Amino acid sequence: MRSFDIVEYGAPLQSVDRPTPVPEGTEVLLRTLATGVCHSDLHLWDGFYELGGGKRFMLGERGLKPPITLGHEIAGEVVACGPDAAGAKAGDRRVIFPWIGCGTCAVCQRGDEHLCNRPRALGINRPGGFADHVLVPHPRYLLELDGLAPEQAAPYACSGLTAFSALRKVGEAVYRAQPILVLGAGGLGLMCVALLKALGGHGAVVADIDPRKREAALAGGALGAVDAAAPDAVKQAQAAAKAPIGAAIDFVGAGQTARLGIDAIARGGKYVIVGLFGGDITLSLPLLPLRAIAIEGSFVGSLGEFQALMGLVKQGKVPPVPLEPRPLAGAEAALRDLKAGQIVGRAILKP
Repeated sequence: MRSFDIVEYGAPLQSVDRPTPVPEGTEVLLRTLATGVCHSDLHLWDGFYELGGGKRFMLGERGLKPPITLGHEIAGEVVACGPDAAGAKAGDRRVIFPWIGCGTCAVCQRGDEHLCNRPRALGINRPGGFADHVLVPHPRYLLELDGLAPEQAAPYACSGLTAFSALRKVGEAVYRAQPILVLGAGGLGLMCVALLKALGGHGAVVADIDPRKREAALAGGALGAVDAAAPDAVKQAQAAAKAPIGAAIDFVGAGQTARLGIDAIARGGKYVIVGLFGGDITLSLPLLPLRAIAIEGSFVGSLGEFQALMGLVKQGKVPPVPLEPRPLAGAEAALRDLKAGQIVGRAILKP
């Protein structure tokens, strides 16, 4: 099999040929059909997260060392199964839940494998979809496509799931009755706008510095789109919402977007931070209780949430987001274009 791997943080990806794995036990081997390229892949490629104040979270110091085969948004076709892989057979086309935990700890047992302290996530801790084959530890992580094209289904494993889980944290009572602010109109932000429509939400105002992405958000049904870098971005967002903003979901996670989101929400609102761009902010603590606002982090989502999301998708209720197919051999070019802000929607690698 061939993969395109990080062999050194910050260095070019390398094409690697190795024996195709033979599944054992409950393992399932799939031929990769489509893999989304995510902003998280950029941080993994760099090898760190910016914490602000000149500090960095270094992945190598936390035990995550190359080689790493990126790619956690994966759809594929089953080619072989281990002897105990009940429920999967050759020829099945599946989208993969990649946020796999140890399976035995209290966190995993309550259904939150994505928060496990001993993760086995595909594309991070185990080889992912920047390859022509991928090995999955158990069939329970494989969801049927049910007629969905692989390139359409793959991004739901991260961008769709992450947006869906963030909306759940906002809560149906809020997003149905009040407008929300979506910070960032990349693949995640556009997915959030689409899911909000599918869930019967009041609507979203989107903030982004790129006019092309603001146009894409409006085309996707956003209530309004504002320049996140504008000096009066808070007032513009509140005016576009035409009602008190019940929550902000930050898919960028920079100091500037955090400030915008926290300042724009109404009293009693919630700021949910998803993005990992980096930085820090200073908060006036008395204003938190006086405004009764909540700040919550959100990391991808659970297997149960993924199953619920795919049920919604298969009902045809989720409008598609823009996709840009790329060859697998162009994985590094896709990463560089994503880093430069040149991709609207989602780049999809196809072997």
